[in-house]
Amino acid sequence: MGDPRSFVRRWPLSIRLTAVAVLIVAVWVPILHRWLWGPAAAPVADARAWEWPVSTPEQQGLDSKRLGELVGLIREGNRYPGLHSLLVVRRGRLVVEEYFNGWSAERMHTLQSVSKSFTSALVGIAIGRGELKGTDERILDFLPDAPRIAHLDERKASIRIEDLLTMRSGTDYHELGLGSPHAWLNLRPWGWDTFYLDRPMLAAPGTTFRYDSGGVILISSLLRRRTGLHADAYAERHLFRPLGIRKRAWLGNWAGHTHAGGGLYLTARDTARFGLLYLRNGRWADEQVVPEAWVRESFRRHVEFDTKGRGVVGYGYLWWVLAPDPNGSAQRDIYAAIGRMAQYVFVVPEHDMVVVVFGHTRAGADQGRPIEFLYSHILPAVRRPPA
Repeated sequence: MGDPRSFVRRWPLSIRLTAVAVLIVAVWVPILHRWLWGPAAAPVADARAWEWPVSTPEQQGLDSKRLGELVGLIREGNRYPGLHSLLVVRRGRLVVEEYFNGWSAERMHTLQSVSKSFTSALVGIAIGRGELKGTDERILDFLPDAPRIAHLDERKASIRIEDLLTMRSGTDYHELGLGSPHAWLNLRPWGWDTFYLDRPMLAAPGTTFRYDSGGVILISSLLRRRTGLHADAYAERHLFRPLGIRKRAWLGNWAGHTHAGGGLYLTARDTARFGLLYLRNGRWADEQVVPEAWVRESFRRHVEFDTKGRGVVGYGYLWWVLAPDPNGSAQRDIYAAIGRMAQYVFVVPEHDMVVVVFGHTRAGADQGRPIEFLYSHILPAVRRPPA
């Protein structure tokens, strides 16, 4: 028969494209089924019956008129298009809960890269439990039995957990375009760790910020090698169960490797629980779920961005750092877990507030609109005491 590749090359383009589509469906449909239906149906043995206490904006010191104006603008859809959920929590109470464009409280939603902040929490938990030694552990020390790694040099050998948490691994990995390394990783049904580790190096670790989901996905493999559990199972035991999160799904490949950089699905209310956990310095009820020191370190500006005014000013441990409320003390940063297509968890310690936004916006400016209305509507809704 000869080289089968030459035989395939003689196929018309339409047939080749169809074959590729069939292959992708065959690979990913079983995985999609497991994401969206398998894990979500699993029972939680230690279920907590906690439900959100509900209040009104006025009772919790917020201007309901300004918040109502924001809800109207989202519902109208011109200024803030493509959004699905808006939740505002003040003083531990749910004061705004609105759904748009057919969404509801019961539906799980993609968190995209908000998933990264959950992965950061798992690292902190594992360090607190003594399962990881600390953020200075070198990545290759977890892989003594790994096959030969491509482009191995002193820079790659020195990559630490901290470099993955701060997006400064120095690896040639990016997410720009259909031919990006990240696009290729997402198409692979296995081998995510070796695919990432084989990438060339561009800079010394710890020196250059470059947005990098691959390094975060690698963290799941590190957890498995140290604890025996990939990120989804580890989260089930040490994060979701303590928070009473029963309905969830987390993407994984055929090898069980969790897509720790962007594959988590939760409801808006359960996502707000995670925000409240961090607002409360990692404590939930009477349990310290995430070490308090880890929350502080995650929120610290490990990377400073040369920006002015509102918006992103730094990066912590898989958390974005935003400028303080300009009408407040101007001293306390705001923290955000941010995902593609307008997924946000804002944590505002100065005002004892958590804000959750879900959406499916187009690329570009619309993805950043929630940061815009955080400063234009939500923060100004806080009623200030007289001077």
